Amino acid sequence: MKHFLSTGDLTRDSTLNLFRLAADLKRGLKSGQRPTPLAGRTFALIFEKPSLRTRVTFEVGINQLGGRGVYLAGSEIGLGTREPVPDVARNLSRLVDGIVARVFSHATIEDLARHGTVPVINALSDFEHPCQAVADYFTLWERGLDLAKMRLAWVGDGNNVCHSLLLLGATLGTELRVACPPGYEPDARIQAAVRKRGGRLLVTTEPDEAMDGADVIYTDVWTSMGQEAEREERQEAFARYQLNASLLRFARPSSLIMHCLPAHRGEEITDDVLDGPQSVVLDQAENRLHAQKAIIVALTEGLP
Repeated sequence: MKHFLSTGDLTRDSTLNLFRLAADLKRGLKSGQRPTPLAGRTFALIFEKPSLRTRVTFEVGINQLGGRGVYLAGSEIGLGTREPVPDVARNLSRLVDGIVARVFSHATIEDLARHGTVPVINALSDFEHPCQAVADYFTLWERGLDLAKMRLAWVGDGNNVCHSLLLLGATLGTELRVACPPGYEPDARIQAAVRKRGGRLLVTTEPDEAMDGADVIYTDVWTSMGQEAEREERQEAFARYQLNASLLRFARPSSLIMHCLPAHRGEEITDDVLDGPQSVVLDQAENRLHAQKAIIVALTEGLP
């Protein structure tokens, strides 16, 4: 791969290679061994949206690999307003060795990759969150779950995180079940792509149907950044999709709980579930660091 824009860019073998590399980097970090393949390299970190985990894990990860990250707030660049995206891509390609971008529109990511000559990594767009999905499946893989025999249930909004999980799940052979209110289903293009890959996908409006026998249950906020005007409408639509103890009765007692964070406690998930013994949300958050380091190394390995 030259860029990492979508989990659809990955094959099963390339994904498992990323997991192995992430595991090696994680073990090395914890044992005090820090390879520096990015020594002398600089990455531009473009953030149109605020972030905790994404910014920290990319900045810290690049630093641990021997490189340097230059943070660029969206207001400083004005992508598509102060300066056209192609011009930003061309200029940065002369100045840095890679671009990490967290943006509103997926078209912006595609334009950066189309016009840039250095690797571009999608750190979140309105259509996908591929780094999150890689970290999530890595979290399950390192726990020993057989991803090809696993059932993952998504409960809530069929959003960008859901899209990336579905695409990568289809590649890995995971059985996928999504429960959403009518009108909030994953994008039809994503559903078609999953089925074209031979993915096992069920989309339903019933949370109990999606969660039946699930090994993993995943949820996310009902109202993402940029959707604040829809908050009241979404609160009403998603009321019966809250991940709580009552809903968990439909899943396996051993099922793992996932959330990409930040969480709106008391809305899409209750405290007892988010902080309970089945929750792996902190493992997910930590593994963003290791998975993203693996992605960066894989993309830059062949660069001069």
